[in-house]
Amino acid sequence: MNHAGFQAKRLIQLALPVLVAQITQTMMGFIDTVMAGRVSAVDMAAVAIGSSLWLPALLFVQGLLMAFTPVFAHHHGAERQHAIQPLAFQAAYIAIIGSIGVMLFLAFAENILALMDLEPQLATLSVGYLNAFIWGVPAFVLYQVLRGCSEGISYTLPTMVIGFVGLAVNIPANYLFIYGHLGMPAMGGAGCGVATALVFWAMLIAMVIYMQCHPKFADLAPFSAFHRPDLRTMLDMIKHGIPIAMALFFEVSLFAIIALLLAPLGATVVAGHQIALNFSSIVFMLPLSIGIAVSIRVGYYLGQNKPEIAAMITRLGLIISFSLAAFTAIITLLFRREIALLYNDNPEAITLAVSLMIFAAIYQLSDAIQVVTAGALRGYKDTRSAFYITLVSYWAVGMTLGYTLARTNLLRPAMGAQGFWIGLIAGLTTAAVLFAMRLKFIQKREASTLLV
Repeated sequence: MNHAGFQAKRLIQLALPVLVAQITQTMMGFIDTVMAGRVSAVDMAAVAIGSSLWLPALLFVQGLLMAFTPVFAHHHGAERQHAIQPLAFQAAYIAIIGSIGVMLFLAFAENILALMDLEPQLATLSVGYLNAFIWGVPAFVLYQVLRGCSEGISYTLPTMVIGFVGLAVNIPANYLFIYGHLGMPAMGGAGCGVATALVFWAMLIAMVIYMQCHPKFADLAPFSAFHRPDLRTMLDMIKHGIPIAMALFFEVSLFAIIALLLAPLGATVVAGHQIALNFSSIVFMLPLSIGIAVSIRVGYYLGQNKPEIAAMITRLGLIISFSLAAFTAIITLLFRREIALLYNDNPEAITLAVSLMIFAAIYQLSDAIQVVTAGALRGYKDTRSAFYITLVSYWAVGMTLGYTLARTNLLRPAMGAQGFWIGLIAGLTTAAVLFAMRLKFIQKREASTLLV
């Protein structure tokens, strides 16, 4: 096997466990929705509303922590394993501070929900869900720190294993607290909050045991010493993490705002849009996994002062990701009606979803490029560009064009949901081009630095 073939194989080996972990995480959300929905539509809605509050907040903290993984990989490549443990402690301090911020935000959920003018029962269930969920927040963010350490040393298998642990806890915990069994109260949708908090703690504990016992972490020795907070290091890493966190926020908020802007057009339009978007989100896990693997391997080889191999890995990642996207795009086009029917049987919603699936197929191609180039830039420790590129691409281009086409008659008669999807494609394509240009610049700079 030639060197390129070896690197491609290694990328896939790293990406597969991450992909499986992403799928298990999605399955947990799906199971929460289905099991709460069996109680009532109100319970299912409570879970959805609660999730819409905690997800952006937790993703922001996770974005801060994502800056650490390439740095861990850099130390691993440079054979400085001793530098990972103290840096992981600084990540843990940031995670704890971030978790306190999220918990305080969710503690005021009742006031936030009051502004939404919800039905009393729905508001009560949503608050109950968040009041239980809040206790799992510290476990979630600390798990992300340990996951970053593991992935930083190019070992992604624990991410997959712990994903299955979470899934194994989620189902029985939902069963106990949603429906009320073994002496537990029947909490309905609010019981999903208890179950999710238990899942997060189970995943953290399992990860601690895994890292303590597995020989792969012997040199890392993550729990063998204690390190005090280092304010300078923490501020430096926050500086690198803020752009990633903001980029995630821009992306999540864009889709949330689109859903709100479509709401006045009716439930059928929202349902059709949601079908296409949900399927695209599932398919997105493939290039996302490749992007994470590219970030790890780029950081590793830069730690070894081998920018030429880092550049080759980026090219391989783009080829693999785009090839997978082309395949899934063809599947989307060929079976778009069958896919839509898996979600709903409303004829109007299905007709709209089928038309949007055409845009979703194109969307996948741009998405595959932007997520891998963004991952590579994280590997190069270039995170600030993500802030500007996502702001310009998603909001200045995507939202502006999408809103103009969907809700106004400026360019042509208002297109509704199709207009927003054209905007999304334009935004993602802009992001892909800008990330690629920035990546090319950074790679040239790394190569010239090595020559000097």
